[in-house]
Amino acid sequence: MSKKYEYVPEQPLVQGNHTFSSITSLIGDIVERPTPMWWYIAFGVSNLLLAMLLGMIAYLVWEGTGIWGLNNPVGWGWAIINFVWWVGIGHAGTLISAILFLFRQGWRTAINRFAEAMTIFAVMCAGIFPAIHVGRIWVVYWMFPIPNQMQMWPNFNSPLLWDVFAVSTYFTVSLLFWYVGLVPDFATLRDRVKSKFGRIIYGFFALGWTGGNRQWQHYEKSYLILAGLATPLVLSVHTIVSFDFAVSIIPGWHTTIFPPYFVAGAIFSGFAMVMTLMIIARKIYGLEDIMTINHIEKMNMIILVTGTMVGFAYVMEFFIAWYGGVEYEKFAFINRAIGPYAWAYWLMFLCNVFSPQFFWSKRIRRSVTASFILSIVVNIGMWFERFVITVTSLAQDFLPGSWGYYSPTWVDVLTYVGTFGLFFTNFLLFLRFMPMVAIAEIKMVMPQADPHYYDENGDEPVLTDKFAKKPDVNA
Repeated sequence: MSKKYEYVPEQPLVQGNHTFSSITSLIGDIVERPTPMWWYIAFGVSNLLLAMLLGMIAYLVWEGTGIWGLNNPVGWGWAIINFVWWVGIGHAGTLISAILFLFRQGWRTAINRFAEAMTIFAVMCAGIFPAIHVGRIWVVYWMFPIPNQMQMWPNFNSPLLWDVFAVSTYFTVSLLFWYVGLVPDFATLRDRVKSKFGRIIYGFFALGWTGGNRQWQHYEKSYLILAGLATPLVLSVHTIVSFDFAVSIIPGWHTTIFPPYFVAGAIFSGFAMVMTLMIIARKIYGLEDIMTINHIEKMNMIILVTGTMVGFAYVMEFFIAWYGGVEYEKFAFINRAIGPYAWAYWLMFLCNVFSPQFFWSKRIRRSVTASFILSIVVNIGMWFERFVITVTSLAQDFLPGSWGYYSPTWVDVLTYVGTFGLFFTNFLLFLRFMPMVAIAEIKMVMPQADPHYYDENGDEPVLTDKFAKKPDVNA
């Protein structure tokens, strides 16, 4: 008895009848064409927000941290919340670039470049908050292991010091990984731009790239080494950030589930931010053939998986508190659900646990509008997660006599909003002057990159079985 097997062709990573030349023109023209008016408007708004951030930092240095909403017992407020949130946003870029590269996932090539850029800019925003949270910002260099005028050395037992090393290492490796990937594309722009100044600048950053065989060998080897270095950092950075909480004895923080829980949440929020920016960029620049619906669907699958992991962690926190038999832990988690901050807890639960479940539907996974809305909802929820973790445990800990209620001040709010100015100022400059999609890597996943794609005359062949849609066959 014979069975019929239907051959389902693999969806192409690049849609449309593109050639190597058309891909170069499609991405290169974004940099070479005149600057559109919308870019100037967006850049102006971002600069205003950045100026506001700098003003809030100057005001903080002048007045001190008393202008924030910090009180006794809530000594950590929006500064630490925003730090953890921005570090989480920066996780997706390195994950897409390094881990998916090591697993040879070709679909990453459409989104890895601006995901890497997003990582760098998000880590820059995150690094501001620990620096301005120390109180005496002019001696912030004491956190680094260098001699100073008081012959004091950092306390290496402090998790906050671990953050300095973890985040700075992550930023350095991510920056190197991003730059190495840009070198071939800088050379492409160097050869395309018409202005002499542009050729000098792009030529400087291209490091003399000519595309020779030996250069490609060194390039691929160095890219692989940096991917190997960056991969453990994806797991280690947010693990160390979680130690800020987990190594304490505060109820709601003192738990061993925090490291994997924080890593899953960081990937969850990072992919959501990549999704938000990708959908906007593909629409504005007409990159639907490169950033396809299939890319959106794959990213939504990862958001669904990591969101489910985060939801599992929420449930396990309650189980651990009950199973551990510690009355303070039990109260901390019950208080989150029904106490004065219950509104924040259930908003977090709604955004992070329930909203990703819509992606079980293939129709919603492949919907651009639904993906855009849900990606924003996820990041709102992840901010509230950090708020719930930080504030609820501090506001009501061991002694009822020391309980308090935390509310941010206008300085807290404007400082946080100002970090978006820093982020989007850098991101808009990146979109304007650098290739937002990896030109060389996109070409590697096109059918034309297959050595058997062309016939013996060097022409594109009539589609053979390798490239054609096969009919049903009998097995």
